[in-house]
Amino acid sequence: MRIQGITLPEEKRIEIGLTVLYGIGRPRARTILDRANVDYGLKPKNIDVLQENAVRKIIEEFKIEGDLKREVAGNIKRLKDIKAYRGIRHQRGLPSRGQRTKTNARTLRGKRKTMGTGRKVAEKK
Repeated sequence: MRIQGITLPEEKRIEIGLTVLYGIGRPRARTILDRANVDYGLKPKNIDVLQENAVRKIIEEFKIEGDLKREVAGNIKRLKDIKAYRGIRHQRGLPSRGQRTKTNARTLRGKRKTMGTGRKVAEKK
């Protein structure tokens, strides 16, 4: 089963398989399947054509994949252009939502770089 150029995993339940699409998580996948009257436990290879088209039609209403990525990137670019605090945090690769950075923040700041004590090695006499 392909949706917007992305193949859903055939062996996973449709509820989990839909989460492969950027912008669809478990809650949204469940609402899509509820609206299409498709059982969560079905696998994509076992879905008939009518159900597949119903799911595809509902997904087309949402902004997913490339469109959503472009919108998010545009929002971040706008914040950077107007020199907003959040935009500056994005530029510097630091957390933008108020987390502490003295410790933690490893995901954004990268791996630790241990520094020495600052003292030079004592000369031999």
